[in-house]
Amino acid sequence: MADDIWADLADRFADGAYASVKGRVRTYVMHRQLLEHLPPPPASVLDVGGGAGHQSFPLAQAGYDVTLLDPSPAMLGKARQRLQRLPAEVQRRVTFVQADGENADEAVHGRRFDAVLCHGVLGYLERPGPVVDQLCQCAAAGGIVSIMAGNADAAAVRPALERRWDDALASFDAKREIGVLGLPTQAHTVDELSDLLRGRGVDPLRWYGVWLFVDWLDFSGADLDPRDEKQLTAAAAVELEAGRRDPYRRLSRVFHLVGRKTAN
Repeated sequence: MADDIWADLADRFADGAYASVKGRVRTYVMHRQLLEHLPPPPASVLDVGGGAGHQSFPLAQAGYDVTLLDPSPAMLGKARQRLQRLPAEVQRRVTFVQADGENADEAVHGRRFDAVLCHGVLGYLERPGPVVDQLCQCAAAGGIVSIMAGNADAAAVRPALERRWDDALASFDAKREIGVLGLPTQAHTVDELSDLLRGRGVDPLRWYGVWLFVDWLDFSGADLDPRDEKQLTAAAAVELEAGRRDPYRRLSRVFHLVGRKTAN
């Protein structure tokens, strides 16, 4: 196992980024999008690169059987801390596995899942193919594969809103940047990842935008208060609707792609 690059970032990521307006909106919007495609609980869910459980714990609370797989001891430690705050019946529905996404099938001993999630992971990898292989392999026939990735077609939005004009101009033809956590990341396109899924026996069903207006407000310097529940609820409702519609979803900095594995 490689050195844990998240050791110094776990607290900032789990307690900072996800506690922000953007983090809470992302969790809500993706949860609602997932529920449009998941089979009813207690279906099994594998969350590859699931971090501190922000996306999969709400599914466990809804009755799903969740396996959270992540290579980072620090992130799994944060996940265990967060899980302890939830009711005992929810805790019993969650299993932790420490492993790289490239070894997911071996790590779960060949188990097949009704849904396989991989959210915000591919951007930190040089090549998405090996992990996408594993996602599709771990999905049961008829199961769902859910991927969230940076939107290469909107890569100029962040630097432009931060008034980094030279970087914004270069971003029209680039897929790489230094992400908000200070790590190198790369974006993808919906077509690119859809082709990867099709080549592995998964038919793309639908794609959504995830961050649009809250992203623009954040990077333009607006003060978004996560304690303002009324504003947060209203913003999440707008983001959910924008993520379903063109042209809005195409301008989202992140997209959510959902596919279904063909029956054997």
